[in-house]
Amino acid sequence: MTSKFKDNNPPINYKDAGVDVEAGHKLVEAIKPYVAKTKRPEILSGLGSFSALSRMPKHIENPLLVTCTDGVGTKIEIARSMKQFQTIGIDLVAMCVNDLIACGAEPLMFLDYYVTDKLKIEIASEVIKGIAEGCSISNCSLVGGETAEHPNSFPEDSFDLAGFAVGVVDETKVIGSEGARTGDKLIGISSSGLHSNGFSLIRKLIQEREVNLEDKINGLSLGEILLKPTSIYVKDILLLKEKIDISAIAHITGGGFYENIPRMLNPCNKALIDFDFEDWPSRNLYEWIDSKGVNEEDMLNTFNCGVGMVIAVNQDEIEVALDSLNKDGQIAKIIGDVQEKEKNDLDIQFI
Repeated sequence: MTSKFKDNNPPINYKDAGVDVEAGHKLVEAIKPYVAKTKRPEILSGLGSFSALSRMPKHIENPLLVTCTDGVGTKIEIARSMKQFQTIGIDLVAMCVNDLIACGAEPLMFLDYYVTDKLKIEIASEVIKGIAEGCSISNCSLVGGETAEHPNSFPEDSFDLAGFAVGVVDETKVIGSEGARTGDKLIGISSSGLHSNGFSLIRKLIQEREVNLEDKINGLSLGEILLKPTSIYVKDILLLKEKIDISAIAHITGGGFYENIPRMLNPCNKALIDFDFEDWPSRNLYEWIDSKGVNEEDMLNTFNCGVGMVIAVNQDEIEVALDSLNKDGQIAKIIGDVQEKEKNDLDIQFI
């Protein structure tokens, strides 16, 4: 095709503008083996299609589609500082599928959005390899995504991530539609650490308290501890769901205890919580945060404080639930109960 509008200026192409289309093609080829390993039998389309096609899983009789989206926030900046990108993709998947499982939905499909100033195939491949690993852990197909270069819009070597998940649940088996019931016990399930929330506060601590990411906490560097990937609870909850009736679930994500536990309650109930940081595997990290001047109320309003998921179950099913959830280094224990709310009661109270 010959241009009708040529002038005396030298030619300019997309690469001159800062966007390398060829690098994008190379990235797709690099990630194909990781993506292929995540493919569920319901998925009909392959990587590179304009959209993804999927059948409904045959084992779900009355399917409802469930969707959610999330990111990993400024945890990415810790990964950049450490030059370690292997686990940030797991975080991205975890933040989405843990939201899906809160209503009992089985993850089906996942898509990602990776945006950067200039695409570096090695870094992007590591991130997307982690996304594929997270999908494998949660039995979710990585069906596509978008990689975008935004030259002169990001600091050099920066990138951001967003994830989008589609799940499916039997309409007769949705968890939490009526909220936790009066008399239910609340079981906390241990987190791997901060997961992917509160990192803006952590980074402020690092800056203002002159902390080094190589500083040791119980033998591990702070950077290593902060980059521990978010726990994925999908398989544990799906298995438990087949054994007992789970009343409600709260994913302890942004907003910590104060924001997320009330989301599992109905308007007539409150949660009475008996909680201590020392009871959980990630206590060393939270003790460190406390030592740097963050008070307990702010911690409970920002972080998961060692508890990544809270489930409400009937008193009679406590033993089955604890036996099922306490495994492979994961800890589950009773942290409170659900009671009727009296006038002027808060949704959540600590004892």
